[in-house]
Amino acid sequence: MDTQTKHKHQSGKLFIVATPIGNLQDMTFRAVQTLKDVDVVACEDTRTSRKLLDFYGVETKLMPCHDHNEQYAAKQILDLLEAGKDVALISDAGTPLINDPGYHVVHLLRAKGFDVITIPGACSPIAALAASGLPTDIFTYLGFLPRKGKTRSVLLKRIADARDTQVFLESPKRILKTLQALQALENMGNRPCVVGRELTKIYEEFIHGTLDEVAAHFEAQQGRGEMVVMIGAGEAQEASDTAILEALSSAQEKGLSASASAKQVAKDLDVSRSRVYDLIHPKAEEQ
Repeated sequence: MDTQTKHKHQSGKLFIVATPIGNLQDMTFRAVQTLKDVDVVACEDTRTSRKLLDFYGVETKLMPCHDHNEQYAAKQILDLLEAGKDVALISDAGTPLINDPGYHVVHLLRAKGFDVITIPGACSPIAALAASGLPTDIFTYLGFLPRKGKTRSVLLKRIADARDTQVFLESPKRILKTLQALQALENMGNRPCVVGRELTKIYEEFIHGTLDEVAAHFEAQQGRGEMVVMIGAGEAQEASDTAILEALSSAQEKGLSASASAKQVAKDLDVSRSRVYDLIHPKAEEQ
């Protein structure tokens, strides 16, 4: 990209640029060059971002784009792109939009038909998951859990019921409380758990074991730094006869025939169709 030879009538582009999550050397060559080439860098905190840009000799102008001004910043960036300027969006650490500002910006520009180009790099949930030793073929990322209320309870129950690896962020002040809340749920104590902290920094650490063992670790000592918590999947439990009968009743109330109900329930509850049919038409007891 050569901003000097760009035609004035040509629309600008937005570049989503990932930045280091701790170690300043975790920048790609492409990311550094992009920050040098664009006309403006939109960032969460200009003081934090200036340290990073100075480290790489980037002199590009900065503009703020954070949680409290994102709607306004999105319109500013739109004006810049309409004027043929290129803009890079960065966050204080990691990949923008992943628990960081930027959604409103990208949503607006996509709706207006502008190009949005991603420059991939560091992302703490992915970095932690890759080193966790837990299954990574299917996982669910939950961001920061709510601090309280029904939404928090629902998410904790979702983690307990999950059949894939659950990944979320937590602060050092709340990590023990969250682990203890998960322990209080049925059959959770022996679930595999890994907590990654201070990722890419000097004191990077992974605490792993069962949920009970990891909770005991944080009972003995309080960790520092933002943490990525990963909970392994629970074992699948076969549906009870009562659950099957309730599902059959619900299906038949929707107007499905006995045969169609059995087929649907067998699929939904992952049980054999013959087992469902036996509950619909129980075999006569031997005399």
